[in-house]
Amino acid sequence: IIFDCENDRIIRAGVQLMPDANIETVETGTRHRTADRVSRQSGLPVVSISASMSTIALYLDHRRHLVEHSDQILTRAHQALQTLERYQERLWEVTSRLSSLEVQDQVTVRDFALVAQRLEMVRRLEEELDTYVVELGSDGRLLTLQLHELRAGIEELRCLLERDYRPRDSASFGLVGLQPLNTDELLDTHTVARAAGFPHNMHLESHVTTRGFRQMAQINRLPSYLGDRLIAHFGTLQALFGASTTDLQAVDGVGESRVRVIRDGLVRLAESAYTERIS
Repeated sequence: IIFDCENDRIIRAGVQLMPDANIETVETGTRHRTADRVSRQSGLPVVSISASMSTIALYLDHRRHLVEHSDQILTRAHQALQTLERYQERLWEVTSRLSSLEVQDQVTVRDFALVAQRLEMVRRLEEELDTYVVELGSDGRLLTLQLHELRAGIEELRCLLERDYRPRDSASFGLVGLQPLNTDELLDTHTVARAAGFPHNMHLESHVTTRGFRQMAQINRLPSYLGDRLIAHFGTLQALFGASTTDLQAVDGVGESRVRVIRDGLVRLAESAYTERIS
């Protein structure tokens, strides 16, 4: 059966397709082998249905996708969702520890790599769940809502982490470098640090200093543009902690009321770091 996808109608039925027999395929059955070759030759999606094996296969972009029942997909999706929740719990734990170390100015390359590692694990699970959402169609509405809720704050964390630790002389620094890593490589913090873009002369225990973008974003009622100005003016989070009222007011847009907001926010950050250290 040949469809006109644009007009959503059947053009031909009962057609015997004769693709180029020289096209390589790993399929064995006549029907599946033909479907694979037609897809590869035409560049179009081809669906093969086998009543005897109770399978539906979609061939597209030189790949075979098994079309499963919604119940089977939902079972795997819920398992992936539970794994994502556990991964996120661990992500927030290492991120909280990183925040405490930032306030104390005791961050090492290893501490950054642990957070980056967890972020990449979460991203891969999110990518897998996105595939399930597409496969489920209208049956995946609840899964979409759950995934949207779990994703809250993840992309912002990824961006702020890169801004905080990007070496000034590095244009290639970023968590996107972790995506090509296999599972074993991702579990190695040294490999993660190198993939993120840290220089080879920096070992895992090398000291690194945060600029403070992520910490500024945690201060309530402080606009993001003002946080950027503060970091641009003072350079690091530690310099901000040591700034006087006069120093803060020297920043464009920072008046007396803003100084109180910044001061209170920095105090809460320090208290939170102390609580994390003794817990």
